[in-house]
Amino acid sequence: MAISLVNAQTFTDKIVREIGFEKKDINNALLLANINGAIDVSGYDGEKIRIEVTRTIKAKTLKRLEQGKKEIQLGVIDRADTIILFVEGSCNSFGKAAENGETWDSSLGWGYNWSDCKGKRCDPGYDYTLNFAVKVPYNVNLILSTVNDGDVTVANMKGGLIANNINGSIKLTNITREASAHTVNGDVDVEYAKNPDKACRFYTLNGDINAWFQKGLAATMSFESFNGDFYTNVDQLESLPVAVEKEKRDNGIRYKINGNRFKIGNGGVLLD
Repeated sequence: MAISLVNAQTFTDKIVREIGFEKKDINNALLLANINGAIDVSGYDGEKIRIEVTRTIKAKTLKRLEQGKKEIQLGVIDRADTIILFVEGSCNSFGKAAENGETWDSSLGWGYNWSDCKGKRCDPGYDYTLNFAVKVPYNVNLILSTVNDGDVTVANMKGGLIANNINGSIKLTNITREASAHTVNGDVDVEYAKNPDKACRFYTLNGDINAWFQKGLAATMSFESFNGDFYTNVDQLESLPVAVEKEKRDNGIRYKINGNRFKIGNGGVLLD
């Protein structure tokens, strides 16, 4: 661990870990739930997850700086076939999704319980960021999330992936499997080395979506925009009939009409 103390109010160090899967199979997954900071994941020809975290604590007094250094740590949970990385020491707790309290949405049911802040502004008296740079075996599945002060970037992965952000962009390059990317303030850039054979979904509220696929793409595409336009270089884009989705609820049946559906080539997996 290399440590540098710039001044009495700023502290930066690097946390380095290497973790392997006790149980190795096609369902191996890395779940990384950050709060403040970037996530950069790249695939490599290896067996272990190599983690490097740049941790920065800022405070107005040395006492508060020391408190931040003590509290904010890299949290690790080893589930044999799944490795979970999170921020330990923030005002919320991390674990299996609680029945009450807002948690990060993950298909594995893990997340932060923000209700631990008890409705008050969570201000520990210092600021912090954790920037993750992670090397992962090519075929591992990824579930990644951050909230502030960073982008999510993924490159050279052959597993399925989920990427969530709030105030930052998402960039996925040289991927081959199904993917879901969701952000609020930022762009979503996706580049496929091999066209996916399962459904994908890409969303941003305030930003652009740029998606590149290989020639010969066969898919069904759905597009929707609040304030924006759709552009494509696909020569044959066939408009499909209006689709009606039906969902049963306690107070009745909900119908959703989707008229922006197109067939690319011979049709196939849904790109939403």
